[in-house]
Amino acid sequence: MSTSDLIVHVELGSRSYDIRIGDGCLADAGEQLPRWLGAEPNLLRILIVTDSAVQVPHAETVSEQLRKAGAEVKTCSIPSGEKSKSFQQAQELYDALVEMAADRRTVVVAVGGGVVGDLAGFVAATYARGLRFVQMPTTLLAMVDSSVGGKTGINHVRGKNLIGAFHQPSGVLIDSRTLATLPDREYRSGLAEVVKYGVILDYDFFCFLENHVDALNERRSDVLRRVIARSCQLKAAVVQKDEFETTGLRAVLNYGHTFAHAFEALAGYGALLHGEAVSIGMVCASRLAEKLNRISSEDTRRQTCLLQALRLPVDVPAEIGTQHEEIVRCMMLDKKTEGRELRFVLPSCIGHVETVKGVPSALAIECLESSK
Repeated sequence: MSTSDLIVHVELGSRSYDIRIGDGCLADAGEQLPRWLGAEPNLLRILIVTDSAVQVPHAETVSEQLRKAGAEVKTCSIPSGEKSKSFQQAQELYDALVEMAADRRTVVVAVGGGVVGDLAGFVAATYARGLRFVQMPTTLLAMVDSSVGGKTGINHVRGKNLIGAFHQPSGVLIDSRTLATLPDREYRSGLAEVVKYGVILDYDFFCFLENHVDALNERRSDVLRRVIARSCQLKAAVVQKDEFETTGLRAVLNYGHTFAHAFEALAGYGALLHGEAVSIGMVCASRLAEKLNRISSEDTRRQTCLLQALRLPVDVPAEIGTQHEEIVRCMMLDKKTEGRELRFVLPSCIGHVETVKGVPSALAIECLESSK
């Protein structure tokens, strides 16, 4: 392991694991995985799940290193995009595991973005009542969000992530070098979740982002590693206190998501990237907080300006914004909704958010359009 690599530890008792953040560390997979899994490489049987966009070179790098170490490796590639988080793709992975006579010692390794990690993790959680699982995220969004915390799942036609399970990985290997070739839109989608951490948990981090817009737009590696590590630390701190979303604390991670999930569903999965929908959703949620006299217009302005500076969308697409009844229906399917009552995660200042119950749907709809 390089001395420049950063380690974030997620403390969950017997389910604890490390997140390793480095430059070029996918090439160390053959050494890293056996250490995390506590097994000799030649005893490991591994199913790599990847997608068509990153199979070459990232998944092939991992496969080659694991085979060199002596592991038995099979690779399954799924089509890129949100539509792959489906029953059909899960079934195909179950079939692959059956074909390789997988048992409880088999390990599922996800190499790709959030779709790959969510789908592979769900299959790992449910096959043989639970297989070990390692995340190797290759998108910024997956690095700072979906690869950490153990949430796995697939989509239902009526809503995002409605079928899933909590299943913590045995480790998360983050190679920042993979971001160099990430398409611009995908990269910026991840930046939305980074901004979210500043709004919900860390005012100083939010200010750091405001002061390093140029470096983030230029993908400067030193700034990116620092941003990824801090985002992982913030998420890990929440997960450690509320792993299974039983206390309500983990709900703060869903800032902007009640709106965002509705936008994604109505646009058709894949039309809006998750981070793009979250960016718009955060602005809508901040406007809602304003209407409830929880924050100032200046707080909303700062969020909007930072997101725009990072070249993220902040306006609800015209074809979605008029579908008021459908938006409310989708928001009612949100996991934070209880007793047909809308609940939103809303800021009381930059750096702190709270869950607010009993928000009238009409008031939420008013926040779809800017007051300008």
